[in-house]
Amino acid sequence: MSEIVALSAIFALLLFHSIALYLSSRETPATMLPDLTTLTIETKRLVLKPISAAYTDAIFTEFTSEVATYMYPRPAEKRIETEAFVAAAQEENEEGSSLIMVITQRETGDFLGCVGLHKLTQTRPEFGIWVKQSAHMHGYGREAVRALKQWADRHLDYEYLIYPVDSRNIASRKIPESLGACIISQYDDRGGMGQDLTLIKYRIDR
Repeated sequence: MSEIVALSAIFALLLFHSIALYLSSRETPATMLPDLTTLTIETKRLVLKPISAAYTDAIFTEFTSEVATYMYPRPAEKRIETEAFVAAAQEENEEGSSLIMVITQRETGDFLGCVGLHKLTQTRPEFGIWVKQSAHMHGYGREAVRALKQWADRHLDYEYLIYPVDSRNIASRKIPESLGACIISQYDDRGGMGQDLTLIKYRIDR
């Protein structure tokens, strides 16, 4: 009888350990990621590179109030603010908690903007993107997000991806919609410049 009890206890411990391992794997889908500090993603027209100090001036200059109209972040007033942002983004890449990249033109190497996938260790990572004003209306944002989603499909065990966007930002809304996304929520908020936002969250499945 004691042997049966002992075996039952061992079985229960093994079962508990298996469940714990499963839950842990669901909470941290990015444990097998490649080195995000050296990752490069290429498309037909673009090259996505890990954010670095080399792009501080471009980000400081191009992330303007016009670009940030429908966004949470506010443009930096001083270069040191952009330096802090870049350093924090690099740290997130090193930790594997986010993948934050610059968008460059493949042929010329010109800086076009930034794209990121945040909350990589969760089951619902979240996109962020902006493209400089002079590069609007060329489909660069859509191309960059599509490439990053393809990377996520290969490397992340996600439930679905989230794409937040202001309801009035029609050009940006077309990006998740081109990937077959559906709206899962809408709410009012306030951006970093004090502007009112009506945000929509899109769900992007595999």
